[in-house]
Amino acid sequence: MHVSCTIGAILLAGVLWIVPATPALAACGDKAKVGVDWSGCKKQNKILKGRDLTGAKLVGSDLSSSTLRDSTLNGAALERAMLVKTTLAGSSLKGANLSKAQGPRANLEKADLMEANLAKAEFSRARFSGASLAKADMSKADVSRAVFAGADLSDVNLTYANISRADFRGAALSGVNLTGAYVLLTRFEGADLSATKGLTADQLSIACGDAETTLPAGLSAPESWPCE
Repeated sequence: MHVSCTIGAILLAGVLWIVPATPALAACGDKAKVGVDWSGCKKQNKILKGRDLTGAKLVGSDLSSSTLRDSTLNGAALERAMLVKTTLAGSSLKGANLSKAQGPRANLEKADLMEANLAKAEFSRARFSGASLAKADMSKADVSRAVFAGADLSDVNLTYANISRADFRGAALSGVNLTGAYVLLTRFEGADLSATKGLTADQLSIACGDAETTLPAGLSAPESWPCE
């Protein structure tokens, strides 16, 4: 009996030794702070105005309908985050990673998204009016029907993005890469497209412009713009 118990104890100790430790779970109950880890946490309908979340880990978190107006999220990890109807107006998200984030109808008016990563993100009908998106990566993103009026999109990568019916009137578009972008009824009235990259005649034939739209060298306006 004593021998069998001893053997059992040895075997149990061996099993415990080989089982890897369970990784620490994100601290969903932690208060909003610099570097907080809310990965995968449910944070819908929260009032987080003016918080400093610099470098926060928010991968896969759900912040739908929450208010983060005038907050700081520089360098934050927001991959695959749910940002449906989330308010980020006036917030700073410099260098933040929002790749594959879901943000339909989000409010990012006057937000600073300089050099942010929005590749493959979904921000249809979102508001980016007056926002700074200089050097941001929005390749393969869906920003259909989004509003970029008065925004700075200098050197933004929009390759193969869905920008159909989006409004770029009054936006700064110097250096924007539009290679392969889907521009069905995209609003370019009065826009200066002269320094954009990758724009083709086929794209212009389905986009919306007017007599004030300036085109790159070698391209001419279609005989009639679809939105006229």
